Amino acid sequence: MNVLLVGGAGYIGTHVALQFLERGDQVGIFDNLSSGLKSNIDERATFFEGDIRSYEEISDVLNQGWDAVIHLAAFKAAGESMVAPEKYSQNNIAGSLNLITACAKAKIKNFILSSSAAVYGEPEYLPVDENHPTHPTNYYGYTKLAIEENLEWYSQLRGLSYVSLRYFNAAGYDSDGRVLGLEANPANLIPVVMEVAIGTRPNLLVFGNDWDTPDKTGVRDYVHVTDLANAHVLAADYLMEGKENLIVNLGSENGLSVQQIVDTAREITGRPIPVEYVERRKGDPAKLIASSKAAKKTLGWKAEHSSAENIIASTWRVYLANQKRLES
Repeated sequence: MNVLLVGGAGYIGTHVALQFLERGDQVGIFDNLSSGLKSNIDERATFFEGDIRSYEEISDVLNQGWDAVIHLAAFKAAGESMVAPEKYSQNNIAGSLNLITACAKAKIKNFILSSSAAVYGEPEYLPVDENHPTHPTNYYGYTKLAIEENLEWYSQLRGLSYVSLRYFNAAGYDSDGRVLGLEANPANLIPVVMEVAIGTRPNLLVFGNDWDTPDKTGVRDYVHVTDLANAHVLAADYLMEGKENLIVNLGSENGLSVQQIVDTAREITGRPIPVEYVERRKGDPAKLIASSKAAKKTLGWKAEHSSAENIIASTWRVYLANQKRLES
C-alpha cells in the first residue's frame, strides 16, 4: 500500500508511520513541522514539507498518487481553541477542506480521519458509544465534527470513502524505544506528570478533588498510541477492501483517575510528583469512558498496549532519554 500521512511528523503520526513501515508499506509524510519533529521521521518514509492551508502545496503531493490518505494535521488543544478560534478554523476546517478537495480532484478514494471524543461534549451516558449525541463543548471538538460532516458530503458527491477514528485520550510511546521525540508544549495530563517527575515543572495542578468518583478525581479513558496506530492500519485495509464508510471510537474502555495516573507514575519513576488541587475547569465531566465495541466488530481492533503501567513506563523512558535537553 502507498499511504500519505498528513501531519505524519507529529506524536501520533510518527507511531502510525512506524506501523505501516514495519509491514512493508510505502509511506509519505506531509507536515509543516509546526509541532512535528523532523528527527522523528523514519528514514524509510518520503518527507514532503508543506502546509494544508496551502491548496497548491497539498495538491502537488496528492497528485503523485496514493492508495490512502490519513489526516492527522489538526491543532488539538481544547483550551486554546476557545481563546484562539481563528487558528483552529483556518487550520482544522479550512485546511481540512483543502485536503479533502484535493483528494477528490486527485481521484484518491480512501481517507482516514484522526478525529476525537471531543465531538461528543458532556457525556449523557457511559460508556460513550458512536450513537451518543454530538454536542461539542469546545471549538476544537466542533472542528473535528465539521470535518466529519464534510467527509460525509464528499462521500455522497465525489465518491470519497472514509473512516473516522474518534480517539479518547492518546498516551504512551513506542514500547521498543523507536520514537524519542517529545511533543512541544504538551497540555495533556500524562506529559505534564512526566515534566513534574523529571523536574522541569514544580508541581501538577489537579482540577478538582470533589468529583463523583471513587477517589474524587476525574476519570478518563487512556489509549496507548501504538493501539491507535494499529487502528489506522486496520482502517486503511478496511477501505482498500471497498467497505462502507465508518465512524468508530478508540478507547481502552477502562477509566483511570488522575490520582491513579499520579500513583502509577510515582511508583514507576520513583519521584515524588507534588500535586496541587485547584478549582474544576468549566466543561470538564467527572468521567469519560469509551465503548469501542464497534471498532472491535468492524476492524478487529483491540487495545492491547493500554495498561496504565505500560503507558507510564513507555512515556517515562522517553523523558529520561530527553532529560539533558529538558534541563538545559
